[in-house]
Amino acid sequence: MILLDDQNTTEMPVAAPPRRRVIRAALVVAFALSFMVGAIGFVAFLAQLRSGELKPSANADGIVVLTGGSSRVADALELLANGFGKRLLISGVHPTNGAANISRTLPDSQRLLDCCVDLDRSAVNTRSNAVETKRWVHERGFKSLIVVTSNYHMPRAIVEMSHEMPDIELIPFSVIGEKWRDEPWWTSGPTLRLLLSEYVKYLAAEARVRLAHIGIDLMPDSSSDQQSVAPLRRPATASAS
Repeated sequence: MILLDDQNTTEMPVAAPPRRRVIRAALVVAFALSFMVGAIGFVAFLAQLRSGELKPSANADGIVVLTGGSSRVADALELLANGFGKRLLISGVHPTNGAANISRTLPDSQRLLDCCVDLDRSAVNTRSNAVETKRWVHERGFKSLIVVTSNYHMPRAIVEMSHEMPDIELIPFSVIGEKWRDEPWWTSGPTLRLLLSEYVKYLAAEARVRLAHIGIDLMPDSSSDQQSVAPLRRPATASAS
């Protein structure tokens, strides 16, 4: 009989407890599924983005342009000049800017600024854009609205606008930036980061709106109580003085 010394015995690896292995596998599967769902959702989000500018399919009572992207205001003024709407709201104007600033940038727009343009300086994000636009639309008695913003921003803008104004017909007009025209988005790191960031914001807006529809408001809007503090500036010439 051969006796083995305890010091020469090879220690067998101790298997992870079954429960721990199950949890680890579940986490891996959950991560993989989340990644797949996110990737599919991102593709669906990209499918909503127009790659070319198309004129609105119909005229509307009013036009609103959300500031923040290149050529948005110029395109909105062009729509107004061509009779696609009776009046234009420029939402999200910086407090220090007025009609004079817009006129210097777009010299041919002075006539429209004098007669048919309102400036909103209260809005600071897409949600408040929608709130102030609703106030403007109801004050004017409008029933239809052309929404002008960048193509990547349009899905979130429509979510917010539809939530605030379910009774108003919304007609999107997507503005295509120069960078979007010059190179495919997947070849540009900054553009890809912009799209991913906007996709996350779009998902957050969708989730908040869906919860609000069932009575769960995670971010109650208080701007409706601030009308006397931050009234809508109109007309544009009065704002500039």
